[in-house]
Amino acid sequence: MEKNDEMQRDTQSPLTGAQRAVRAVKKIFGKKQSKPPKQHGWYYRRLEAMYSHRFCGNTLLYSSVMALFALFVIEGFGYESPFGGFQFLAQNPFAFFLNFLIILATLSISWICRRRWFAHSALLTLWIVLGVINGVVLTTRMTPFTTADFAIMDLGIEMFAVYLTMTQTVLVIIAAIAGAVIFTLMFIKAPRRKPWGGVKPFMKALASVGLVFALLFSSWNIGTHTNLVASYFTNLWDAYTDYGMPYGFLSTWLNKGISKPLGYSAQSIGSIFDEGELDTMTSDANPEKTAGDFPNIVFLQLESFIDPTEVKGLSFSEEPAPFFRELKENYSSGYLTVPVVGGGTANTEFESITGMSCREFGPGEYPYKSVLKEKAVESMAFDLKDIGYKAHAIHNHRGAFYDRNKALAMLGFDDFTSIEYMNYVTKTQRGFATDDVLTGEIIGALESTEERDYVYAISVQGHGEYPKKPLIKNPSVKVEGTGSAAQKSGWEFYLEQVHEMDEFLRVLTSELSEFGEDVVLVMYGDHLPALHIADSDMQSGDTFKTQYVIWSNFGLEKKDMDLSAYQIGAEVQKRVGLRQGLMTVFHQDKEGTPKYGESLHALQYDILYGKDYVYGGKDPYSATDMKMGYRPIKVDEVLEVAGEYFISGEGFTPFSKVSLDGKILNTVFIGPTVLKLIDEVDPESAKEMKVSQVEKYNAVLSTTE
Repeated sequence: MEKNDEMQRDTQSPLTGAQRAVRAVKKIFGKKQSKPPKQHGWYYRRLEAMYSHRFCGNTLLYSSVMALFALFVIEGFGYESPFGGFQFLAQNPFAFFLNFLIILATLSISWICRRRWFAHSALLTLWIVLGVINGVVLTTRMTPFTTADFAIMDLGIEMFAVYLTMTQTVLVIIAAIAGAVIFTLMFIKAPRRKPWGGVKPFMKALASVGLVFALLFSSWNIGTHTNLVASYFTNLWDAYTDYGMPYGFLSTWLNKGISKPLGYSAQSIGSIFDEGELDTMTSDANPEKTAGDFPNIVFLQLESFIDPTEVKGLSFSEEPAPFFRELKENYSSGYLTVPVVGGGTANTEFESITGMSCREFGPGEYPYKSVLKEKAVESMAFDLKDIGYKAHAIHNHRGAFYDRNKALAMLGFDDFTSIEYMNYVTKTQRGFATDDVLTGEIIGALESTEERDYVYAISVQGHGEYPKKPLIKNPSVKVEGTGSAAQKSGWEFYLEQVHEMDEFLRVLTSELSEFGEDVVLVMYGDHLPALHIADSDMQSGDTFKTQYVIWSNFGLEKKDMDLSAYQIGAEVQKRVGLRQGLMTVFHQDKEGTPKYGESLHALQYDILYGKDYVYGGKDPYSATDMKMGYRPIKVDEVLEVAGEYFISGEGFTPFSKVSLDGKILNTVFIGPTVLKLIDEVDPESAKEMKVSQVEKYNAVLSTTE
């Protein structure tokens, strides 16, 4: 009707062309009628009602309550008890307050965000998730979760299937998906703060955040200066227990590398050694002597290996490691202090290879994943190569684990043979390679050169986590005194591995006793197994002590003493008449002197982070062109049989894959000399095919020329 009236008016008083133009412009650019306000859904209205509640509206009170809640949850997982937070509060009220401030300061950041409730919920959840992860890690490796673990996240992904059951894995995935959905909805739907309405309200909120952080920093300084909390940790587990997970976790982030010594200078570093002391190294003092005048030196680092009879309160159906006990009685042995417990294998090998202490680094730090990414470091490999030795590393596990395929080149090794270069490997029920394969690999490395050899072999069979239900029907060694049925299952699985590793040592020493050259074999555990062992459970009274044996096939004199992992290389050199390398001379001459620890700290700082004063101001080391595998891998010819391609050569393993123009092709391992190609290729390019060693996560470790 209105439209007809308008048409009638237009007919009665027709518009001019100008009037029509003006009306068209108004329709396009004129003021639009405002739309009715958007009606929010149920989800939004409920959130808005909750967040506008008087309790939630008091930001400081709400954040404080949530910080306390998070802290009780975190410490509950850390103490493995729902009352862990109360226990922590009772034993160290100041540390409890400091950890509360750490979480509160984190949550306070949300006070200046427009999506305040989303930011607050996300930060709160982050702390709780970190606490849960820490609790899980503690139960599996006896070492807390640290910021250094982010550098080895690829290891965590690999261990995921080992540490969690299929049901647990599915639940974790479901929880992660649910969390992602919830936080996505919250980001989109949660009420936002209204515009500040000026600078003053924002500055007021910012000042509140600043006050919380100022209180945190002042409390942190008071705590560290009055020793209410420690700034240096010798035992991470104890530190997290005594001072709280949030404080310990942040300390592992803030405290990295090696601190600069007071009075650091060329003069202070030069004063560590007496005049002419470094000139007594073998290559200078005995220039006529070469590697041929000394024995082959083999280090064998045994994963989680101890003599189980060292644990109090356990009884066994038979001797778990009879041969190792025999070795201790007949050859040089003693306790070996290592830098880790339950995990962290790479740090024990770093110490024994370099002569440097990992405790000089930040808590939980892995030099393989930090300083060795940038800098080559003096090591026993570099030092022995100066007089003609060849240096080999061997590990019956992934070559990229702990970035060993890169870090070992920084330590001077000529070649590194990982599991990707081994054949005839058997596995434990947990999927780790058994150590018997190392016998042939060690002998093979010694036979691969005419020179004397330094071999560093790293075992993996004893690796945790150990099952809570029986995986072995008839274990070789049965145990009593472990406590629960789950603990008994874990112990009996571990004892089975130790029993087999002990037999491996028997076979290896038997083979080496018949070797045509002098050999020294150094055997030791890298750390205690992750079986919830306390200091009071050990005969040594210290969970950071394993045991070592120095065996030889030429009657080396027995001399028992306790050592640290960073001293064992220098001690072995001393036993065979070697004095090769700066750190070796330092340990041989300065151990036991009043400034031994202080000087070790200063030397490590100078070599790794300082100005190389000890080397005359110039670092003499650079990464080696390390080969993967001591055996050559060669392609002899490409054969076409009935339209299928076969690659003939040598050195192939189940990890060998045919590659063409950098692309990895589907390959079947027939045997050490034959591979079968599954993919179709252009016959003209077939002759260009190569063979690459590809680890389980598809990283290419090497490719034939």
